Amino acid sequence: MEKVNQFGHVEVKDNKKLHFINITSFLMGFNASLLAYITSSYLKEILGTDNVGVIYLLAYLIILLLLLHLHKIIYIFGKSFVLHVSIILKIISIVGLIFFPVSFVGIWFLILYTIAGTLSWTVLGSIVESFSTDRESGRIRGLHLSITNIGFIMGPILSAQLLNKYSFDGVFIASLVVYVIIFIFNLTFIRKTNHKFSKKINARDLIKKVIKRKNIMRIFYVSFTLEFFYALMLIYSPLYLLEKGFTWEQLGVAFTIMLIPFVIVQYPAGLIADKKTGEKEFLLFSFFILGISTLLFYFSDSKDIMVWAMILFLGRLGAALVEILRESYFFKRIDGNDVDIIDFFNTSRPIAYIVATAISSILLLFSSTASVFLVLALVCFSAIYPTFKLADNKSEKELSSKKVFLEA
Repeated sequence: MEKVNQFGHVEVKDNKKLHFINITSFLMGFNASLLAYITSSYLKEILGTDNVGVIYLLAYLIILLLLLHLHKIIYIFGKSFVLHVSIILKIISIVGLIFFPVSFVGIWFLILYTIAGTLSWTVLGSIVESFSTDRESGRIRGLHLSITNIGFIMGPILSAQLLNKYSFDGVFIASLVVYVIIFIFNLTFIRKTNHKFSKKINARDLIKKVIKRKNIMRIFYVSFTLEFFYALMLIYSPLYLLEKGFTWEQLGVAFTIMLIPFVIVQYPAGLIADKKTGEKEFLLFSFFILGISTLLFYFSDSKDIMVWAMILFLGRLGAALVEILRESYFFKRIDGNDVDIIDFFNTSRPIAYIVATAISSILLLFSSTASVFLVLALVCFSAIYPTFKLADNKSEKELSSKKVFLEA
């Protein structure tokens, strides 16, 4: 049944489709975590240096260009088709990594994997929006992210064990099997979700369109900061901890512990934001946690892996809250037909990775790996001001007490 919300968005909720999407997200989350924390080590083994950021820089430059024009591709082919193609590209990239192990050719397949991964998550998020309602955005997104992260939390320990026993090939083969299952499942159950939108727009006009919407730009910076955090922590925290003498088995345990907040806090936070508070206040609190945890990572010199696990846990607690509140806030401001704005919003990730890897690559020419985390802490704290300036989305409690008009 179609509904029109307070922003004038026409909405149709489809619980059956959302269940299928959540199953896909669980499998994709599990598979993504198999490779997430070993890729920087893979690149270091090939390049012989910790300064591996240039590879990510190249991958995310391509991703940025792709996302600015992705809405045009979806306009022609539809969302589900693009999702299926992205999974095929992942399968091709994993096969390439198996046949060209720890080689310069393997770097190009890893770049393809990174591009296809961003594409698949972007399109899947857009499909979720097509079957969601803004009033329930926080809880729908919270459940979706929680299920994704249940899959994600299972990967690090298995990945570390496979790496120790079978080297990188063991991880890649396991990943290939799961991606084949994902492709078959998607082809069977996630079909006819093309929702082609009616208006094409070029990249320049898209940027002009978004800049006029101040709150979209503010939440874009929030998203940029979170992705900047993910970029540097994903690339450099494994290398930094390995330098300190910890083993992959220890890191597998620590990384599993650090991911627990993504499973336990996102759905409740989304539900509370929907029903009682809105997102703004939670976001401010979350960035304080994020900044403080990163400073602790910089200053700590502990030899106990559990101390590092707790610091990582604290950081991911802040990140998990920012992630769900970012999603909830943004998707309440747009609907499933705003594919161009969704694509622009998702450029926050490649832009963050480009900036983060460029800064870190230059920094590591004359400083230690630890300095990366000090810069990261400053960036995390910088998001507090634009968060404070956000016009808060009103909760169900507030909307039920009076009629509220929100600026776009």
